[in-house]
Amino acid sequence: MRVFYFACLLFTASLMAGPATAESPLLSERVSTGALPPSAERLPQTPLVTDLAAMSRETGQPGGDISLLMARSKDTRMMTVYGYARLVGFTPQLTLEPDIALEVENVSDQTFTFHLRPGHRWSDGQPFTTEDFRYYWEDMALNEFLSPFGPPEALLVNGKPPRVEVIDRHTIRYYWEAPNPLFLPSLAGARPLYIYAPAHYLKQFHADHVDEEKLKSMVEEAGVRNWAGLHTRFGHQYKFDNPDLPTLQPWLCVTPAPSERFIFERNPYFHRVDSKGQQLPYLDRVIVNIASSGLIPAKTGAGESDLQGRYLRLDNYPFLMEGGERNNFVVRLWQMGIGSQMAIYPNLNANDDTWREVMRDVRFRRALSLGIDRDEINQVIYFGLVLPSANTVLPQSPLFRQEYADAWVRFDLNAANALLDEMGLTERNEENLRLLPDGRPMEIVVHSAGESTEQTDLLELIHDNWLKMGIKIHTKPSQREVFRERLYSGEALMSIWTGLDNGLPTADTPPTELAPTNQTQPQWPVWGQYFETAGLTGSAPDVAEVAQLADLLQQWRSASDTKVRDQVWQQMLAIHADQVFTIGTVNAVPQPIVVNARLRNVPEQGVYAWAPGAYFGMYRPDTFWLAP
Repeated sequence: MRVFYFACLLFTASLMAGPATAESPLLSERVSTGALPPSAERLPQTPLVTDLAAMSRETGQPGGDISLLMARSKDTRMMTVYGYARLVGFTPQLTLEPDIALEVENVSDQTFTFHLRPGHRWSDGQPFTTEDFRYYWEDMALNEFLSPFGPPEALLVNGKPPRVEVIDRHTIRYYWEAPNPLFLPSLAGARPLYIYAPAHYLKQFHADHVDEEKLKSMVEEAGVRNWAGLHTRFGHQYKFDNPDLPTLQPWLCVTPAPSERFIFERNPYFHRVDSKGQQLPYLDRVIVNIASSGLIPAKTGAGESDLQGRYLRLDNYPFLMEGGERNNFVVRLWQMGIGSQMAIYPNLNANDDTWREVMRDVRFRRALSLGIDRDEINQVIYFGLVLPSANTVLPQSPLFRQEYADAWVRFDLNAANALLDEMGLTERNEENLRLLPDGRPMEIVVHSAGESTEQTDLLELIHDNWLKMGIKIHTKPSQREVFRERLYSGEALMSIWTGLDNGLPTADTPPTELAPTNQTQPQWPVWGQYFETAGLTGSAPDVAEVAQLADLLQQWRSASDTKVRDQVWQQMLAIHADQVFTIGTVNAVPQPIVVNARLRNVPEQGVYAWAPGAYFGMYRPDTFWLAP
């Protein structure tokens, strides 16, 4: 069956857009001096027209700056997330529509033909064409130095890459012998799958396109190991930290790292317009100021951010409401889109042989879940506003089943202790701590990224009840990079992090979070690495239920229709509910969103989630504007 995805009003774009009207204040002087063509000449022949009226939004005026707060210099990548310019992207209704692409033809999830917008340009004014796709595929994805593990998983079906055919300057086709339903959602991700790169810029760092001696000199100057490291450093589109790297996002970084203040200026060649023909984005600049994560709520309350959700918590809400009256901002409560506000992750790949075997026993994981008083957590931390739940999909998802949310979430210390006794963990020391089979007391260090006191508060509540079971926990916050290294190395026995990134999936959403797919999964980093590297590193799952999840993911990927994919999802969710690979706590936590009172078109209600919404990205920040 042939399916076509069209961007909203693409066929009428040329009729609706007409001549461009107001020029951005930031660019008007450059246009007047001849340094930059007028917007009508900078736009593609068929720009993407944004029908603001259909979105219940106002037509805005170009110009103005807003400020955001981030905790780390690496958070410049969030501008890639918020900007959310993608080949295809999710709408708030969770449907996929073309964005950068003019049109996408999808035949049975096997053949995908992308039609680009003639006249579309990178932020430096150079043409965006299928040469950028060819370069990525042939010179990057298939290059053993730039991609030592081969092409990304989303480009492989049964371990085989696609056949890629460049048809003409604006048309390219990808073909697999079996369905690849993962492909389009991956292109639309918060961290997207890039299948293109600015060839005209990156060729200067590639061994196949530059003189060896010249390349050697650049490698030495940059202080990297080889030309592949050079190419990666300057060509990382997602990191968004190289001002010289051309982009297709609505804003481009103009501040080199390191810095405590990053400026992102509007992309003069951005491909979207409003229905009056005004080029988007409306805002001229987005300024990202770096501050300690613990200070961001206070700084936001003092009026130092014009749009803030990141690093804010529900318990900040009263303080923020008071600040809004003094500093001219409003506070909205969006819905969190994650499966569990916080989840506990036993590391089934931990180095400690004894602990690893204990944590692989489902009775242990069930006991830990039964030993959490989620009602107490709700009242003490979340003002009684949230729902106790396992780490599963949310009620708004068509895949939701109440039995998944209720699995092993009741508070029952007697049942928890009975399960531990059944495991043979009956011996205790003088502190009444249970003893491991090797005689050590059951003391567990729970690692965290140290970015939120919410994690510490929750663990303190869990601590007392687990102690009644004979298990003592210690909290160990650390920087995110250190936290992840401890997980990857197997040093961390247990960790705390948010639950499922995408709590609102449909049957056509890839269930990649439910199976070992990458090293960043705290419950099984070694198994995830195995699949991420196509078996070159890590190891295959040796727990039957986890191996079954990996097999089911492959069944989903080869499924030809939505009904079959729904069945696969249900099997995977049922396994997770039964096996408690991750221990959920509560969900439906409201997320405070601070918005400058002058900032228009920010939705009153929304879902604040990494996937699939890219936080603000799905709501199109390019349409946000500052009223006088």
